[in-house]
Amino acid sequence: MKIQYKDIHDFSEKELEELFLSVDWSSGHFPEKLVVAMKNFKTVFSAWDGEKLVGMICVMDDGIMNAYVHYLLVDPAYHGNTIGRTLVEMVKNHYKDYLRVAVIAYDDEAHFYENCGFKMSEDASPMFITSLWT
Repeated sequence: MKIQYKDIHDFSEKELEELFLSVDWSSGHFPEKLVVAMKNFKTVFSAWDGEKLVGMICVMDDGIMNAYVHYLLVDPAYHGNTIGRTLVEMVKNHYKDYLRVAVIAYDDEAHFYENCGFKMSEDASPMFITSLWT
């Protein structure tokens, strides 16, 4: 398997729906909104197996100091192929001159991000407001 990495913002609803639902993310039920979101992210790197979208990382930034990883997802059928790590490395390289690249990781993801060089904050906690509006 030869994975190809792309720096693009245009995806079909079907590509995004399949990838997001493969990891059971509820946003996959709103593919038309995901298409718009991908166009609005500052940085989107994606991983492809032929014509199949198998992973992506999306980042927002302030243009000079701070970047925030919003999405990192890899189709579970492709786990173990270093796709996630490669996408993170692409972001770290892209933002190498920034002061900070931040990610909010769930407990079961923290180990992955630590292995990619991220460190847990000792003086901050993630906070959320999750909207149920549709």
